[in-house]
Amino acid sequence: MTRERLKGLLGDLPVNKPITAEVLTREEHDGYRLETLVLDLNGIEQVPAYVAKPLHGEGPFPLVVVNHSHGGDYERGRKEFIKSSHYLQEPSFAKVLTGMGYAACCIDMWGFNERGGKKESELVKEMLWRGRVMWGMMIYDNMRMVDYMCQREDIDGSRIATMGMSMGAMMSWWMAALDERIKVAIDICGQVDAETLIAKRGLDHHGFYSYVPGLLKHFKTLDIQKLIVPRARMSMVGRNDRMTPIDGVENLADGLYEAYQAAGHTERWQPVISSAGHMETMEMRVAWQKFLREHL
Repeated sequence: MTRERLKGLLGDLPVNKPITAEVLTREEHDGYRLETLVLDLNGIEQVPAYVAKPLHGEGPFPLVVVNHSHGGDYERGRKEFIKSSHYLQEPSFAKVLTGMGYAACCIDMWGFNERGGKKESELVKEMLWRGRVMWGMMIYDNMRMVDYMCQREDIDGSRIATMGMSMGAMMSWWMAALDERIKVAIDICGQVDAETLIAKRGLDHHGFYSYVPGLLKHFKTLDIQKLIVPRARMSMVGRNDRMTPIDGVENLADGLYEAYQAAGHTERWQPVISSAGHMETMEMRVAWQKFLREHL
């Protein structure tokens, strides 16, 4: 099966064990309810997380899994969820999504914020020696967070979306490709075609974390993204973003349109190209809110 072959390239992933979670604090924050948690998702190290819910109602709420960006700022991590990074619109993802009636969550990924202390390059090297792939371990944690959220009575596990910016955007489409529980995927400034990136000599615009050994021997980027079809997908980039070369963006858009057309659901594929660089524009903010309302 294609999905299993792709997962097999992600290195030696942990064996699934029961997830434990401790809620450290519950508070009202900026007009929504915010939980701060620490979870055992992988059996290796604790994973700090935020869960945000609307102030009113007990659910079960649709869920949006938010994946934080990279930006070279390893101290930020999941804090981006409650306070927008400079290249994101205000208000924060947590405030907007809870205001729309959704629950939302965000973890610190490997090497960021409360999981810091080791450099990204150090983590990549150590994991490779141990037969692991950093990107695979990042995806694993996020998918296990979905497992945890689906266990909660206040979450509607049949209505799950994922979204993010940059690294978080790539995480969104990878997660949706691998996990069919994800019904809607929204990626902001993360539509990267591997072969185009090589041709444009743009590999060093991206961190070590995202490189999967042997990937291009088995999959093109389009092959991975076709695994999301026919589920809803919105992909947004800036025409002047050197991290997402526009030739690759347009090639992927054409290939995905054909795939969604063959599936009879062209309305579920919506590419957006703004005139900006590596940032979420107001045009994007309005577009993804409308897309979520329609498809989640």
